[in-house]
Amino acid sequence: MNDPSSESAVPLPPSAMTAGVVRPVVVVPHPVPGAVKVEKAEVRQGEHGKLSRPDLLEFCRGASVVVSMYYNRIDAEFLNAVGPQLKGVCNYAVGFDNIDLKLCRERGVIITNTPGAVTEGTADLAWALLLACARRLVVADRFARSPEYAQRGPLGITEFLGTDLTGRTMLIVGAGRIGYATALRGIGWGMRTLYVARKTHLDFELAPLAARRVTLDEGLREADVVSVHTPLTPETRHLIDARALSLMKPTAILINTARGPVVDETALVNALRAGTIWGAGLDVFEHEPRLADGLAELDNVVLSPHIGSAETKYRLMMTDMVSANAAAILAGTPPPNRLIPAD
Repeated sequence: MNDPSSESAVPLPPSAMTAGVVRPVVVVPHPVPGAVKVEKAEVRQGEHGKLSRPDLLEFCRGASVVVSMYYNRIDAEFLNAVGPQLKGVCNYAVGFDNIDLKLCRERGVIITNTPGAVTEGTADLAWALLLACARRLVVADRFARSPEYAQRGPLGITEFLGTDLTGRTMLIVGAGRIGYATALRGIGWGMRTLYVARKTHLDFELAPLAARRVTLDEGLREADVVSVHTPLTPETRHLIDARALSLMKPTAILINTARGPVVDETALVNALRAGTIWGAGLDVFEHEPRLADGLAELDNVVLSPHIGSAETKYRLMMTDMVSANAAAILAGTPPPNRLIPAD
């Protein structure tokens, strides 16, 4: 991904006009799979992987609708820069912690997201991280590529031993679509499911999961795998902290494909170094894209750069969803995936 600081200023193209009528402008600041298509609107598509903040604000100036990414802060500075004609922001993500919902509602800016489209891809990645961690795949891959493998010959029976998952217990923290899909994949391993949520979720408790709702502390003590799927809120920030990690089994694995700050990354590094838990798989980071000191050097953690939904089929689906949301906003009809801020 391009370094934002290396991007030059992005010139604004003139608004498209048809028969003297200015068309609304849908701005897509960053490349997306497929194409955002909105009838009777000009779609201004960015070509850079990621813009600096000043270039982002300039590129979006004058937009009627902006298609934002999870790393774009939609705050007072952004709204002021884009202008009072802004009708909506379509977040190309299911999470929306990058958006000041209260302020947007006060200014009459409609916010949408892309729920559902990210579910399968993110659940797939959660399991990819889990299997890679359990079987020490990153370390084994590095060894297999090294000259040492050919020099040493066949490995000893006690080398590269992993941990098994069959019949183990998985704790889902955040009982939404992605948490459900992740737990569902565990059936193939005969896993038992526990879940943490503010209320009972019947879809978790009925077959085929037949899961049991527990408190976070209860689940952390029982689980062999803890998979985090809760949104980032003031209440969930550092939900998995040093105390929570100390409750986990020394053979347990932590997976986070939700939002980085839900886990206290420094505390996690300390736990992994001390062997408090077996390992971790992370797709998100507390100060993304920077990692906590020492995290990258650990062999008992598997890392991926926030690619949870990065499967072609589902990213194309997200593009279609933001197109439909933008079209509805401009037409003055209820968008399919509107976020309603709490009072």
